[in-house]
Amino acid sequence: MARKNRIWNPRYFDHVIMRGNNRQDIFRTKADFDEFFRVLHYAYMKYPFQIVAYCIMTNHYHLLIRSPEVPLGKIMALINRRYSDYFNKRYSYSGYLYGGRYFAKVAASTHSLLEVSRYIHQNPIETKIPMVSKMEEYPYSSFALYHSKKPSPYAFLDLELLPSHLPPPYSKCNKGYHIFCNEKKDAAIHVTSLD
Repeated sequence: MARKNRIWNPRYFDHVIMRGNNRQDIFRTKADFDEFFRVLHYAYMKYPFQIVAYCIMTNHYHLLIRSPEVPLGKIMALINRRYSDYFNKRYSYSGYLYGGRYFAKVAASTHSLLEVSRYIHQNPIETKIPMVSKMEEYPYSSFALYHSKKPSPYAFLDLELLPSHLPPPYSKCNKGYHIFCNEKKDAAIHVTSLD
């Protein structure tokens, strides 16, 4: 049976998750994480895209990504192929690095965009044994960049969009976004279409 084609809408963000095969680690060292960011930059130079949240864990990664020019699948194929080529060479690995196709779900409203970003950023503190005590302590998540108030170090990473969509009573700034992300998931926020 043929796989269904993914629906691509250049106006919306997708929550992408890619897991290691059998949930094995696909990022073992700092050099692996660094290489993944180099791969993202390489892909961005070929097919510009926008990321507003990410979290790179040891055995999977999350991206909240929008591809305005080419289908998302083209970008994800490039990212996953380049990184798996690196991993295979570095570790003399053979076989499937990833556990199948990447998961992607559209975030078609400000509510879903904000909720998904909070979910992504809470990953390191929601593991069985939390990896860090505070989200901003995890170095491979965009939350640390929102918390630092420094400009984005990556051309593909937009740190202004999410805070600008915060509803009252949150301030539309990084501090407001920090408060929002530290609250319980699914806190009541107003739904507004991104159209």
